[in-house]
Amino acid sequence: MQAFNLVDEIAAFGKPSPLFIITGGDPMKRDDLADIVAYADNSGIAVALSPSATKLVTYERLAQLHEEGLKAISLSLDGSSAEIHDAFRGFPGVYARTLELWKIAHDIGLRVQINTTVSRHNVEDLASIARLLREQKAFLWSVFFLVPTGRGRLLEQITATECEDVMNFLYDVGNVIPVKTTEGHHFKRIVVQRDSFEEFEAGLLYRRLMRALGPDWPQTEKARRAPMDINAGRGFVFISHRGQVYPSGFLPLSAGNVRRESLRDLYRNSDLFQAMRDPSRLTGRCGRCRFQPVCGGSRSRAYAATGDPFASDPLCAYQP
Repeated sequence: MQAFNLVDEIAAFGKPSPLFIITGGDPMKRDDLADIVAYADNSGIAVALSPSATKLVTYERLAQLHEEGLKAISLSLDGSSAEIHDAFRGFPGVYARTLELWKIAHDIGLRVQINTTVSRHNVEDLASIARLLREQKAFLWSVFFLVPTGRGRLLEQITATECEDVMNFLYDVGNVIPVKTTEGHHFKRIVVQRDSFEEFEAGLLYRRLMRALGPDWPQTEKARRAPMDINAGRGFVFISHRGQVYPSGFLPLSAGNVRRESLRDLYRNSDLFQAMRDPSRLTGRCGRCRFQPVCGGSRSRAYAATGDPFASDPLCAYQP
C-alpha cells in the first residue's frame, strides 16, 4: 500500500521522527484514514490532521482516529464572526461548523491548532480572533501570511509595513497564546529583535490591534513558543496527492516523486532541496541580511512574486 510505504519512508528519517500532517483537499474522504494513522502511530510517528470543516468530520470518526493515535487537529478560522469567515471561505455556515468541530476535538482530547490567513479582509479583526482563541483554549495559533498563488491571487495582501505591525502584535499576543507563523519567516527576526530589547517603530495598525485586545487582556500568561527554524526544504517537505515532492506546499517546484524515488534521498540529496538550504543562493535584501541564519524569508512568496525562489521576500520591510 502506497500510504504505508510513505509512512515507512518518514520513519526511516530516524529520531526524533518528523511530524506527519495529513491534509488535502479533504483527507476525511479516505476510507483508510484510520489505518494510516494507526500504522504511523505504531511506527513511532506523531500524526496531525488538517481536515475541511465538512459533515464528514464527525465525533465518531475523530474519536476513532484519536484512539488510533491522532494527536492534534488544525482548523481554519479566518474571522471572529460568521460574516467575516464565511465571506472569506465562500460558503455560509462554515464558521459555525468550525466552532462545532473545535468543541468536538476538545471533548475528545485532541490538541487544536487554529490556522488564520492574513489578508486585507481580516487584518483589523486579528485582535478579536486572538480573544476567541484564548477563550476557547486553542493549543496553537498558526498565522499564515498570504502567498499569491492559486485562489490567493484574488485576495488583497497587506503591505510589508503592515506586516511588521502584525508580527509585532503577534509577538505580544504570544505572551498569552502560543503563536507561530506560516510563510512569515521574518517573525523569527521580530522575536530576536524584541527579545534583545531592540526598539521597534509601532505603526498605526499595531496600535489599533493592541487597543482592540482590550484592557482585560493579560500582559503575560505563559511561556512564549520559540519560533522553529523551518523553511521551504529546510525541516519541511510537502507531498502532493500524486506523490510529487515539494519544498513547500506553496512553492510549485518538484524534486521528484515518492512513487519512484526515495523521500529521504529527495529531501537530503536532490539539487532543489540542497539549494533551498544554501544561504549563499539568496539574493537582494535576503542575501545580505544579518538575520538570514534564523529567517531566510519566504521562498514561496519570492517565487510567486518574481519567478525566482532565491529573491527577496517582498513582504519583509527590514532594510539590512
